[in-house]
Amino acid sequence: MRLVRHVKSRPVLPAPPASPALVNSPLHRFATLVAGCTVLLVLAGSLVTSTGSGLSVPDWPTTYGWNMFAFPPSKWVGGILYEHGHRLIASTVGFLTIVLAVWLAIQDPRRWMKWLGAAALGAVIAQGVLGGLTVLFFLPASVSTAHAGLAEIFFCMTVAIALFTSPRWIEGVGSREHLENIALRRAATTTTVLVYVQILVGATMRHTGAGLAIPDFPLMFGHAWPTHWDPKIAIHFAHRVGALVVALAVATTAALVWSRGARGTSGKALTRPAALLVALVVVQITLGALTVLSRRDVWINSVHVVCGALVLTTSLVLTLRTWRSKFATMTVRGDVRLKPDATTEATAATRSVRLQADGTTGARA
Repeated sequence: MRLVRHVKSRPVLPAPPASPALVNSPLHRFATLVAGCTVLLVLAGSLVTSTGSGLSVPDWPTTYGWNMFAFPPSKWVGGILYEHGHRLIASTVGFLTIVLAVWLAIQDPRRWMKWLGAAALGAVIAQGVLGGLTVLFFLPASVSTAHAGLAEIFFCMTVAIALFTSPRWIEGVGSREHLENIALRRAATTTTVLVYVQILVGATMRHTGAGLAIPDFPLMFGHAWPTHWDPKIAIHFAHRVGALVVALAVATTAALVWSRGARGTSGKALTRPAALLVALVVVQITLGALTVLSRRDVWINSVHVVCGALVLTTSLVLTLRTWRSKFATMTVRGDVRLKPDATTEATAATRSVRLQADGTTGARA
């Protein structure tokens, strides 16, 4: 007669460190450089709109018939400086993105990262085409808004690539308790979506000339509610309401981080972006108010756009970190996997032991 009983083996230890092939510091630094240059590109684009220089160079892809890169600096005057400068910065970012996409394709073993690099390259190419169309069709609001919206998506891609190639991401900083907080994950994801929608409304407001449709702040025509309506007033009002919605969403997400996700030193992976996000939202609302009160001062208006992009990408970083455990299970080339979070609780495995008639035991797989 054979009896079968189950006994617990020793707890499974945390997974070994991530493959050294995944950690590529030069690649991460270059990806960070691309993201930083994209901030400058967003600023340059916002200055073009704020100064009304969108048609200062009326042809594309040439500049007054010249090759873009051969246009004499002596002719960079007035609005030409902003528009032509924007084109040159965009070309530089495009070239850097080509290098980044090729680098990811050659050296990053994660297949989904190769696709992300290719997607970023496709986005920057499409962005350049949209930029050209805005000139050729004389700044149609729909195309200009799409141009602005795609710029934010591309910026998010570069920030995500910089995050995914960072050693701390690959090594799995942060505890599983933080990253498996479903309520926090949903709140952060919702906040990021709301911020992007708010940016689209803001872009629509800028490109339809509705920035001063409601000329006072915090009141609206001297009242708490607009006394009359037209399409531009509606767009402007929607942007103000959206600011309140985003502020509430950010406050909720930050509260969840600090109440549930800030346990231990590893909680800094969440508390730092949460604190930065709150600070950026405060600055952004202040800049929005000053934009109205200053009658759309060029630099205040432009920095307002850049700050909005930083709010979006900071919220994205926080959101991606709440999804960190999902990325940890994604396989890469061969048997290489991202390292699960270091503080993951050990799990117990069981194995079957067969009791033989002679009293000996034999393990059964």
